Amino acid sequence: MENRVFLQPAYVLHKQPFQNTSLLIDFFCVDYGRVRAVAKGARREKSKYRALLQVFHPLLVSLSGRGDVKTVTAVESGVSAIQLKGERLFSGLYINELLTRVVLAHVEHAPLYKSYQNTLLQLQGQEDINKVLRKFELALLADLGYALNLKQDCISHQPLSAEHYYRFTADQGFEQLSQVSDEQEIANVFPGEHLLALRNMSFPDRTSSNSAKRLLRLALQPHIGDKPLHSRNLFTSRQAPDLADKRATR
Repeated sequence: MENRVFLQPAYVLHKQPFQNTSLLIDFFCVDYGRVRAVAKGARREKSKYRALLQVFHPLLVSLSGRGDVKTVTAVESGVSAIQLKGERLFSGLYINELLTRVVLAHVEHAPLYKSYQNTLLQLQGQEDINKVLRKFELALLADLGYALNLKQDCISHQPLSAEHYYRFTADQGFEQLSQVSDEQEIANVFPGEHLLALRNMSFPDRTSSNSAKRLLRLALQPHIGDKPLHSRNLFTSRQAPDLADKRATR
């Protein structure tokens, strides 16, 4: 990454207080992936950056510095921040935390950046939340080089069938089971009809929707690590007064 970057398209993924009046920010940049930078004095009431450095706000940022942690030298934006509420807010914070965990620093992720933008716009609209999140998770896995093959068995290379059950192994794929018995209760076993539903992004019932969520969690787990995602707790607590700012500044 260059020592000086001018007006790079970026979003704030996470921010936290730094020293007395500054912020330490994780940006998601179109050309440089995740970039950590210090915004000096950004917590002062009169700071020109304070109102702009919010999550879900499309920004143009200028950065400088030779080390891994850069310094913010300018922030601009000609549009308003994307407004999310309730579960859509929780979903936005969830994808921000995913990106903070898995996106490499100073590595281009342009297609994923576009997918992230589209996901935020869909969350702001009326799109089904489950479908929006599953699409983003699939795009994230593909960007990491571990795209799910929802077309065929990874052993026999036969097409996935709605009539069979499949065992999923992260970073490998799906293997058809010769017999089922109680194995459908095992965490990494899925009915073929649910895999096809995910492939088609068409969930006829809550069971298939929950199955897709469980599968994507298993697929992402090796990349996220063992530390729990804080944002997942929001879906169960459902208590989010002004969480967009509170969670982002922790």
